[in-house]
Amino acid sequence: MAVSVARKPESLTDEEVVARVRAGETALYEVILRRYNQRLYRVARAILRNDGEAEDVMQDAYVRAYEHLDQFAGRAPFSTWLTRIAVHESLARLRRRNRIQQLDETEPDGGAPMNLAANSPDPEQSASGAQLRELLEAAVMDLPESYRTVIMLRDIEEMSTAETADALDLTEQNVKVRLHRGHGMVRAWLMERLGANAKEAFSFMGARCDRMVTAVLTRLVVDS
Repeated sequence: MAVSVARKPESLTDEEVVARVRAGETALYEVILRRYNQRLYRVARAILRNDGEAEDVMQDAYVRAYEHLDQFAGRAPFSTWLTRIAVHESLARLRRRNRIQQLDETEPDGGAPMNLAANSPDPEQSASGAQLRELLEAAVMDLPESYRTVIMLRDIEEMSTAETADALDLTEQNVKVRLHRGHGMVRAWLMERLGANAKEAFSFMGARCDRMVTAVLTRLVVDS
């Protein structure tokens, strides 16, 4: 007779975790927090350009998602649904600050590329991998919010065009246009030369990840 072996929480799919949390295993929500801390930090920071506010948005998004898990219908992946909540929370915070940056759809394709090379050393000759990552972060964070967020989700998080469009409430064509223009502005060659190092940029790991998990779980206990 085969012996049933309990699966580790980390091996569960998002949908399995959500189903079990909704069934009463609320402690499993920590799996979701640790699985998506990086993504939510990146998208919130891309919109707000402020570490502290990005972390506040992450907490709000996790709590809001937890409180509305019964509304997750499974029409899109849970990760997209959660990312959309973080995007909306970030934009709501921007509106409260009255600093929304609008994308001018009439701008010529490609826009005016940023002159990174003129002010930076040749990365192939004099910059280390860490310096290249710093250059990438600076280049992306200098973009208007509409470009920053698309690049963060498509290039850094490697979400598909469809997932990005769903998360940002855009058409797929709009995502493609913004990604194309954004690449022109941050110099496509810089993104290409970073390669695998791109994933190390905009990190949210270690103690910061632990702090976010603790903060969210504490709020959920207090609010319940």
